[in-house]
Amino acid sequence: MRIASMQSHIVAVPPPHIGGMYWIFVTLRTDCGIEGVGEVYASTFHPTVMVAALDDVFERYLKGHNPHHIERFYRECYSSGFTQRPDLTMMGAFSGLEIACWDIIGKAANQPVYELIGGKVHDKLRCYTYLYPKNAQGDYDYADVGLAVDTALANKELGFSALKFDPVGPYSAYSGHHVSLSAMQKSALFCEKIRTAVGSDCDLLIGTHGQMTPASAIRLAKYLEPFDPLWFEEPVPPGQAEAMAQVAQKTSIPIATGERLTTKYEFSELLKHKAAAILQMNLGRVGGILEAKKIAAMAEVHFCQIAPHLYNGPIGAAASIQLATATPNFLMQESIGTWDGFHADILQQKIDWQDGYIIPNTKPGIGVELNMEVVNAHSPYTGRKLHLSMDPRPYDVKSIDPS
Repeated sequence: MRIASMQSHIVAVPPPHIGGMYWIFVTLRTDCGIEGVGEVYASTFHPTVMVAALDDVFERYLKGHNPHHIERFYRECYSSGFTQRPDLTMMGAFSGLEIACWDIIGKAANQPVYELIGGKVHDKLRCYTYLYPKNAQGDYDYADVGLAVDTALANKELGFSALKFDPVGPYSAYSGHHVSLSAMQKSALFCEKIRTAVGSDCDLLIGTHGQMTPASAIRLAKYLEPFDPLWFEEPVPPGQAEAMAQVAQKTSIPIATGERLTTKYEFSELLKHKAAAILQMNLGRVGGILEAKKIAAMAEVHFCQIAPHLYNGPIGAAASIQLATATPNFLMQESIGTWDGFHADILQQKIDWQDGYIIPNTKPGIGVELNMEVVNAHSPYTGRKLHLSMDPRPYDVKSIDPS
């Protein structure tokens, strides 16, 4: 069996763009007619650049090869151009193609991928969702404490046992910085009100997306500790495990991080410096399913858990579900609500969500198939915005409304 062809799909996500502005899918086909699908989570460049990158990687390193030979494919991509170092863009392209290879491998064996990477450990997967509060006009409003509380209660009623929110904001290209005292107080107010509303039935997950310096993150953690969050996510920008370790040493809140990291080499730095207790790899960026499984094993040795990140499409989610199902030290999976809306429309059958859990199916491969009619109707993406973007201005303490 050999890989014969590849097709990429740049799908425009309709408003309100939950999961990003676009999703990048790849479809591989073997010489014996088996098709596999993967997802690329690479957002540094416009997706037209990624289409060209995918074509190059496919022609150089995958076309004509056996899809089972994942290690060979990884080493050639990792070493491409005499680099041999973590590269987000290369690993994004590789990850999508690697996931598609696993989809083919599972279908050829007539087994879910999780049965081929250690076997099923979990019959159901605990998951969490971000709070997506809407105001009376139907617009998303992340600054209103009352709306956040109402949304938290609604998600608790649905069955979620963990809720994530980011009360600090904004995300500046000039981070990390010291956030204002009013921003810290407002963050504490969010935690207090949501904790009071949901009680001990839901874990609170604090997202920060690397806005702070270690000193500022330590100050904020002191404000949040009375409300006992399960994690404090990415308190400083990625790339300096020692800086994140400073925060971990000074707070009782477990540190979670990893959505912007790639390969086992970057995650090994977190573990070496005891910088995080919870690792949040995104399978469309980190190096695919096998690389993520290796990182999970490294974490297991350090008594750390994984909580795979997911702010993209449902193919990446399906790959994460395969990993999580076969991982003993799995904590929880990020969920985009209950997988309705466009995340459901673009699949032939939506991801099974029940009472706060994802239920892994028993279908071969990664367990889902694209609805190509919907894919084609929303392709290609013609906008200029990237998947996500940061505020290009430096942080301004007066730009944050403490009311």
